[in-house]
Amino acid sequence: MLDNMPRGTICIEDLEIGMVRHLRKVVTDEDIEMFAQVSTDHNPVHLDEDYAQDTIFEGRIAHGMLTAGLISAVIGEQLPGHGTVYLGQNLKFLAPVRPGDQVTAEVEVMDIDFSKRRVKLDTRCLVGSKKVLIGEATVLAPSRKFD
Repeated sequence: MLDNMPRGTICIEDLEIGMVRHLRKVVTDEDIEMFAQVSTDHNPVHLDEDYAQDTIFEGRIAHGMLTAGLISAVIGEQLPGHGTVYLGQNLKFLAPVRPGDQVTAEVEVMDIDFSKRRVKLDTRCLVGSKKVLIGEATVLAPSRKFD
């Protein structure tokens, strides 16, 4: 039994269709540089403004998976939260995220299979009101009961 459930965690027993959680983060040059180091993705479209000016983006953009990582943060910290196991995620990138953009990552409960502790989540990231990423995640939610 999970006696010390972190404050932000919502157990499968307490989840409801339509629940939504989000976070907001300004993507910085430092974030992009650190992501390049961790991921080993040094594509110049992310790191070299002169190079990026001559691309379809006409300037530097953040790594798509950096943006997607914000979805992981909402799932792992808020909905359902600590103890959640990511089982799968599909993503569609709709628009670039640029250094200095404030990204809102949102997660919404779409379906719950209580018997298997599986939860289907609608995932999206926005810059302002513009969707830049959409997708769907499947997770194993924490439970107050024994497995």
